[in-house]
Amino acid sequence: MRILPHGSWPSPLDARLAAAHDGLPEFAGFVGDEIWWTAPRPAEGGRRALVRRREDGTEESVLPAPWDVRTRVIEYGGLPWAGTLRDGRPLIVFVHCADQRLYAWQPGGEPRPLTPHSAVGGGLRWAEPQFVPGRDEVWCVLEEFTGDGSHDLRRLPAAVPLDGSAAEDRAAIRELSDDRHRFVTGPRLSPDGRRAAWLAWDHPRMPWDGTEVLVADVRPDGTLGPPETVAGGPDESIPQVDWAADGSLLYASDRTGWWNLYRDHQPLCPREEEFAGPLWKLGHRWFAPLPGGPIAVVHGRGTAALGILDPETGEVVDIAGPWTEFTPSLAVHGDRVVGVGASPRSAHEIVELDTRTGRARVVGAPHDDTVDPAFYPEPQIRTFTAPDGREVHAHVYPPHHPGCAAPSADLPPYVIRAHGGPTSRSPLVLDLEIAYFTSRGIGVAQVNYGGSTGYGRAYRERLREQWGVVDVEDCAAVALALADEGTADRDRLAVSGGSAGGWTAAASLAGTDVYACGTIVYPVLDLASWAEGETHDFESRYLETLVGALAEVPARYAERSPVQHADQIDVPFLLLQGLDDVVCPPAQAERLLERIAGRGLPHAYLAFEGEGHGFRRAETLVRALEAELSLYAQVFGLRPPGIPTLELHP
Repeated sequence: MRILPHGSWPSPLDARLAAAHDGLPEFAGFVGDEIWWTAPRPAEGGRRALVRRREDGTEESVLPAPWDVRTRVIEYGGLPWAGTLRDGRPLIVFVHCADQRLYAWQPGGEPRPLTPHSAVGGGLRWAEPQFVPGRDEVWCVLEEFTGDGSHDLRRLPAAVPLDGSAAEDRAAIRELSDDRHRFVTGPRLSPDGRRAAWLAWDHPRMPWDGTEVLVADVRPDGTLGPPETVAGGPDESIPQVDWAADGSLLYASDRTGWWNLYRDHQPLCPREEEFAGPLWKLGHRWFAPLPGGPIAVVHGRGTAALGILDPETGEVVDIAGPWTEFTPSLAVHGDRVVGVGASPRSAHEIVELDTRTGRARVVGAPHDDTVDPAFYPEPQIRTFTAPDGREVHAHVYPPHHPGCAAPSADLPPYVIRAHGGPTSRSPLVLDLEIAYFTSRGIGVAQVNYGGSTGYGRAYRERLREQWGVVDVEDCAAVALALADEGTADRDRLAVSGGSAGGWTAAASLAGTDVYACGTIVYPVLDLASWAEGETHDFESRYLETLVGALAEVPARYAERSPVQHADQIDVPFLLLQGLDDVVCPPAQAERLLERIAGRGLPHAYLAFEGEGHGFRRAETLVRALEAELSLYAQVFGLRPPGIPTLELHP
């Protein structure tokens, strides 16, 4: 065992290895008996590939670069593809990110466009394509810009013909319903094809605040009759709706304070745990009904296991295996269930469950130990106490190295990480970015601060009108508790986060003296300008619940915005920004830099062309990770070998 100071341990895990494993497979589904999904390709410009697993077990990317299977509906996207069999061959429809057109493709041919270009604003965008039995069309969510502004748009269910007649003709696209609601999900057809159900909500609500279940008859001509609201409302969040094989209506609702499942409005398994989550992407599926009646469910409290629910008894049997977290990406085919699972020792994999035998196995995107697993961090599930006595949940990753230890008097530096959202959470899974730090002797704590999901509605509503207060306090409480118990060095604490986590990091630097430095990634920094049109439509009214209505509490917007208190930031920081970001635009970052100009405060600003909200390209991920480590090395007096020095400007 080598005795070396924290932060100087040699690690085989470099930034390129971490970047190669960035992202996760999504939107798994069946095409006949085959399993297909989308997968990240950081080394190929950050595109999403469509991957096919044949029945013989071989795996292939079916569309070469530059095809990028990803939709920008509500900017966060959603389900971008669907597949069926035609004459025994796969027929795939998918959204190509570059032009947002819907394409049809069969193996051996070239993709052909199904929808037209639009020169207006953000154009025509599509999500949740679904083949309709007996009709030569796919039903989708249409997001159509009606002007050049980010809020000049409409959303509604629409039908796209498969014969290509709409490729140059917008009039050939059938609108299935009107655009009375600002947001909708894709319609789900009942087993007999006579009814459709979907979700809708309107500003200022977010889908985790309140949604409505709409049900409409399907007319003989394929249009939808007048929709009826059958569940939900302004204070009831329903993030998924579907039909059971017997035609009963299934949905997840938090009417009791927890997202639980209901069948024809009756609870199936009432528990103080979550059977759903925040609907950030259209097409997320936390449950999937099986033909015989059982329901595959992703559920848990602070975690998300995969189980099978018996709706008659309310019993849930979880699958056996190493996976501790499953994403909302379930699909069912006969007795088979496919999902995306991970654990603290493995990255996200495609997992198949045979419900007849109860056997689960990895069938795609298998985890690859690119370094010795002995270097992986060993997380601790912790609960801390905030100043007012409230509980704060966190995952703590102490420094870990199989061949190195620090001198007994050397307490480790720690990075406190705030997740994005903020209505989201940090899952307990292997993250090589965390291992990048812990294997060098730097601890990491991921804080699921008040407002996070996974712990019930009351916990996530702690952030109501308290964004910039509760999240900052909870992160500080974890940091100081780690220092007080002798786990972390009080003088070597850092805070980091992206998006809403970038806001929390910046607000923490401006409003506390807890941290010696921070990393701020594509952040919200100026509440007033963000609320007045400096972001996209989906989140444009989000601040009304997180902060309060701007017209009613304008002083609160100024009081909490880091850009208004740049003079209070007195420690070094790194600011990372995508220049194509429409969610948290570069103008916010540039405004902060203007406010600190001439103060002599050491900082670095790295702006990346071609990157939006969430970095995707390998070269960006490498640069960002090495820059973050270099910041900590310079501020904390560390000597990590082989890391390029980040130039800090006064």
